[in-house]
Amino acid sequence: MSNTFGTLYTITSFGESHGEGIGVVIDGCPAGVELDLEFIQSELDRRKPGTSRITTQRKESDTFKLLSGHVGNVTTGTPLGFFVPNENVRSADYDHLSFAFRPSHSDYTYLAKYGTRDHKGGGRSSARETIARVIGGAVAKQVLAQLGDVKIEAWVQSIHQLKYEGEPESIELETDYQKAVRCPDPEIAEKMYNFVDQIRKEGDSVGGVIKCRVKGIPPGIGEPIYNKLSSQLSAAMISINAVKGFEFGSGFAGTELRGSEHNDVFYTENERVKTRTNHSGGIQGGISNGEDIYFRVAFKPTSTIMQDQQSINSEGEEITLKGKGRHDPCVVPRAVPIVESMAAMVLLDHWMLRESSRLEKLKSDESSYRLPNK
Repeated sequence: MSNTFGTLYTITSFGESHGEGIGVVIDGCPAGVELDLEFIQSELDRRKPGTSRITTQRKESDTFKLLSGHVGNVTTGTPLGFFVPNENVRSADYDHLSFAFRPSHSDYTYLAKYGTRDHKGGGRSSARETIARVIGGAVAKQVLAQLGDVKIEAWVQSIHQLKYEGEPESIELETDYQKAVRCPDPEIAEKMYNFVDQIRKEGDSVGGVIKCRVKGIPPGIGEPIYNKLSSQLSAAMISINAVKGFEFGSGFAGTELRGSEHNDVFYTENERVKTRTNHSGGIQGGISNGEDIYFRVAFKPTSTIMQDQQSINSEGEEITLKGKGRHDPCVVPRAVPIVESMAAMVLLDHWMLRESSRLEKLKSDESSYRLPNK
């Protein structure tokens, strides 16, 4: 099973939705990074369940423990270990799924691959595993902030057929509706909230789209050919639970333009190379060009719904599944910090790879042979 993500900056996650908890080991984080532990917790709070009526009502504080890799709050360059205990496990809610295959879930495919599966909350396939990703992203964001003025912001662009087409200057969520659905437009956010709440009452679910924008990434970040920045961002986003689509820059809409319309023309401003348009989404040839990076991620409707569904069991017999448990009627709002976190880890990983791509970067620095106080 693939539980590790990244090349130089890596995370390895472990744990299950209904086990003792979720943990993550971060390897490759540079020494000397002063960790803001409150920021890490605030990122987890953005993802945690039970924060509004339109999310799963599983109550978890998602309070982390930092186990290793630091002296005080400063990283030592050794693996950082984090653990978040599960506090509100109700495994009995899943007893009826011991031998049943839920529609659009991983129940059947896990069994087909491993010959066994954890039916309690989906085990490793549960979105609770994304706790590890948010922690890894929260640390990566802090390292990126020390490397440059990097800002990663994502927001809900659409839920079902309700869409926000704007491009906010910054993501300021002031009203309760905005905070609940993570949409910067207060009017549309209220409509989204009421719509998802109605879907919840009907026992159904809906999906939507998250847009993410990255400012402050310098040109030259990314590995061409098989490890492009765009392809790695795609792999990162597609690995998130319920994601069914990814596009960056003009995406599919670019197919409706001519080359003369789509090409990003270069010019210089204050000795910096810039482009007059940004159909490329900040990435050309798999490498950042210094413009804003932007992309969109599509999420399907939550597979578990509170309605009777037809399926089969492990004996191939037709059954009727009863909707039980605590589940999000729409996963999109809680996925916003996950999208940001995956982006942060990819960008930091590629930034570190860039530093190893030139000979002069690898040459010895005489100062490294001296004592710190000399």
